[in-house]
Amino acid sequence: MIETIIIDGLAFALPMFIMAMGGIFSEKSGITNLALEGLQGFGAFCGAFFAVIMMQSMGSSSQVPYYLSFVVAAVGGMLYAMLHVFLCIRLKANQVISGIVINILAMALTSFLTKRLNESVFAQKSNKFVLGTSERFSVPVLSDVPVLGGFFKNIYPFEIVIIIIAVIMWYVMYKTPYGMHLRACGDNPHAADAAGINVNRVRTVAVVISGGLSAIAGMSYAYSITSSFSPDIYLGFGYLSIAALIFGNWSILPTFLACLIFGFARSGGQILIQKLGMPSTYNDLVRILPYVLTLLLLIFFSKHNNAPRALGEIYDKGKR
Repeated sequence: MIETIIIDGLAFALPMFIMAMGGIFSEKSGITNLALEGLQGFGAFCGAFFAVIMMQSMGSSSQVPYYLSFVVAAVGGMLYAMLHVFLCIRLKANQVISGIVINILAMALTSFLTKRLNESVFAQKSNKFVLGTSERFSVPVLSDVPVLGGFFKNIYPFEIVIIIIAVIMWYVMYKTPYGMHLRACGDNPHAADAAGINVNRVRTVAVVISGGLSAIAGMSYAYSITSSFSPDIYLGFGYLSIAALIFGNWSILPTFLACLIFGFARSGGQILIQKLGMPSTYNDLVRILPYVLTLLLLIFFSKHNNAPRALGEIYDKGKR
């Protein structure tokens, strides 16, 4: 039972973590990013459409469409993130409103395009791109260890990809000049500008990175939880990842722990319902557990959050 909680919890938590990391990059630069939900959805739409087309020509057994779909999704997410860049940096629009608009637009646009593309390209009426569930693998020897073996058993390939990307992003954030510039722009953009740092360029790159990472998360959920791209991809995971990064104080490792808590709460609730023999309709209640946990954590830890000092502030070089 514990192994199942670990396996399912990781499959849910790791994509959320990479999406939250994208949010950290954006918000550490000073740009509030409530658009993570829309970025993951639009990116997953691009990747799923590409994967379906590739599977028709290469067959469903080929792994090439699987891995390339993540690349296409990341590119789609980064391109869509440029809309947030345009509104918040170029037009200096309200960053919260921009994020909400981008989420609503992504949901409506991808739903419309999915239906139209299915009709025109695949000659079928459907509001989803069916992908199927990703294959899994286990690490020999380590997966046989009691309890802890759950961390090495029935792993999705995208989980390994996410861990690798997370390590790279951690290095970029804390060990490179760009990471130092990023944090400076989020705390004191005018001082960063005085030091010769191009604040708008740093922030643009950060928001684009958040789009790519969010899209990878969306594609991961499409290959696991939903087994397709459909409106179900917009289940509030983006907002939950924002909650995770806030509880993690905009730091990568604490945010990872917050995502694990949410993931294990979700998988643990599902196991509890199965053990109690409750009807499957109660699974909907399980979905709210991470959000209930969010409210509880908000009550106890909201006073201890240390957001970047310039987060959400419109940067105007002329007001230095």
